Amino acid sequence: MTIYLHDIPLAEAKQRLQSALQEAGLWRVLGSEHIPLDEHALGRVLAQPIWALKSSPHYHASAMDGFAIRAEATNGAMPSAPIQLQMGAQAAYVDTGDPLPDWANAVIPIENVEPLNAQGEIATDPRHPVAIRLRASVTPWSNVRPLGEDIVATQLVLSAGHVLKPYDLGAIAAAGHTAVVVARRPRIAILPTGTELVPLGTELKPGDILEYNSLVMAAQIRAMGGEPVRFPITPDDFQAIRARVQQAAETCDLVLLNAGSSAGSEDFSARVVEALGDLLVHGVAVRPGHPVILGMIHRSSTNTTSTAKIPIIGVPGYPVSAALTVEIFVEELIARWLGRRITKPPVISASLTRKTVSPPGDDDFVRVVVGKVGEKTLAAPIARGAGVITSLVRADGLVVLPQGVQGAEAGENVQVQLLRPLSDIEQTIFCVGSHDVILDLLAQHLSAYDRRLVSANVGSQGGLVALRRGEAHLAGSHLLDPQTGEYNLTYIARYLPNLPVKLIGFVRREQGLIVRKGNPKGIRSLHDLLRQEVTFINRQRGAGTRVLLDYQLSLLGIAPEQVRGYDEEEYTHLGVAAAVASGRADCGLGIPAAAYALELDFIPLFHERYDLVIPQQYAASELLQPLFEVIQSQSFQHAVNALPGYDTSIMGTIIAEANS
Repeated sequence: MTIYLHDIPLAEAKQRLQSALQEAGLWRVLGSEHIPLDEHALGRVLAQPIWALKSSPHYHASAMDGFAIRAEATNGAMPSAPIQLQMGAQAAYVDTGDPLPDWANAVIPIENVEPLNAQGEIATDPRHPVAIRLRASVTPWSNVRPLGEDIVATQLVLSAGHVLKPYDLGAIAAAGHTAVVVARRPRIAILPTGTELVPLGTELKPGDILEYNSLVMAAQIRAMGGEPVRFPITPDDFQAIRARVQQAAETCDLVLLNAGSSAGSEDFSARVVEALGDLLVHGVAVRPGHPVILGMIHRSSTNTTSTAKIPIIGVPGYPVSAALTVEIFVEELIARWLGRRITKPPVISASLTRKTVSPPGDDDFVRVVVGKVGEKTLAAPIARGAGVITSLVRADGLVVLPQGVQGAEAGENVQVQLLRPLSDIEQTIFCVGSHDVILDLLAQHLSAYDRRLVSANVGSQGGLVALRRGEAHLAGSHLLDPQTGEYNLTYIARYLPNLPVKLIGFVRREQGLIVRKGNPKGIRSLHDLLRQEVTFINRQRGAGTRVLLDYQLSLLGIAPEQVRGYDEEEYTHLGVAAAVASGRADCGLGIPAAAYALELDFIPLFHERYDLVIPQQYAASELLQPLFEVIQSQSFQHAVNALPGYDTSIMGTIIAEANS
């Protein structure tokens, strides 16, 4: 059984691959091809520089509709002493783009002359007068595009290695070309492996895994300028995988062998590489993406190409690991093969919102969301699982914690490699606090106002703490004070004593027990949590739902330790619903929208108020004005009311203005 040969640093792994490629003569532009100059050239990389074959314009051209003249003939023209020029000998009508007569060196716009007929009166046809009268002089070459103004024949227009943009195509055409020589697109084979994998559109059964890594990797490769070649799923069989890899090697420049790269009993990738060539690396000190394989494999002797070897990369099966492996290794390789510069994302400094622990022996790629709150740019770490593909969808950037560092503290300044434009970051609203599915609905409506709502689900108390630290624009909260029966005000006074805030009513909502379809255990109330056969899934400490649960349990005289699963936690209502749907628990306290989203049953128990806590300085800001427009709009309120368990009658109401 193949095991990890060595977990080596990323830089060393890249160097081993580069050395092998240099030895094989592959650390270069792979080749070039002539293609027509049309819109399909967009995004291609020039293999040769573009030298101008002709000047543009290739003659002195009029820049205006008007009359070509000699500038010297207008000397002395004034409003009180106009000058008259005869058509033909002294003036000629030209449209924009027309060549100037050889004797002319200026153009006067048609609106700046008085066209005259034979009687010296204003002509009825301003473009064909007998003479023109001028009341101002012009300087030589006024309103003229001289020969070579844009491009001069023989000059360098674009360098080799340039990635063609729309405007470049026009410049190349203006320089007299009808075709361009571009780098050949490298063909990248993508081979998904695994008996458990099924194609998109398959009716899933337990144990099936949708194969979409090849879709993501193909899109990445196309964006990088390569030509992806997706192969069908190959089951976990050494000979079948070996044959598929050999087949791909005959027609492609690089093979990406997806999954089977770790050290399990059915992880064949390393053995296949050893059988077909040289295994350079098995295990790279990066997270996620740890079990990467790098190697060189032989093409068959019947192949007519001059290159006897090609590289192969064993890509981990987890989606995030797969995507980051392509970014880390393949982007640099494709850039070299195309002769372009490596694409490097913009980097900004940001303050980390919470402590992050990192494996000390690895380069750790931490996914973060980024936003600007006040004068601070913040980076909030999000889900780190290698299988959580949505973490890359949500991520605004990556923070690389280098090998030898065991993490970063909250408030520490970090460098963020941005995955989206900085303009998006500047339009981001940070909402930290209690989870509710209507926050996703709010985000969708805000997108029409050029605003992006980013939610971090840390519970109601966590949201108030984030406001106190200046790490959020607003917080969702539903903290019940058992003594007064009031929501949120007591906790605002406790956690935000010196921060002026607005407490905005958002919704009244139901809370109850989420149970499996058909309620097989006959759960009806919190009393059923005392039954030994009933298991429960809780929300995290500080969540308003947990505060509500503790309050209701205390009223019933039920101690937390009497509830099986009280210490098992999820961070969202959907997380609770997923735990019930998967069989991890029989029930959990949550909202009906989460239950019905996963086709579960819901037992209503309580009603509560869910508010938005917004510091006054942000409530008055331009950034948040669209939020108030949305929550007061009929379209948004109708959308919320269409969901089960919500009452929007308080939406947008100012409950209180605290600490003002």
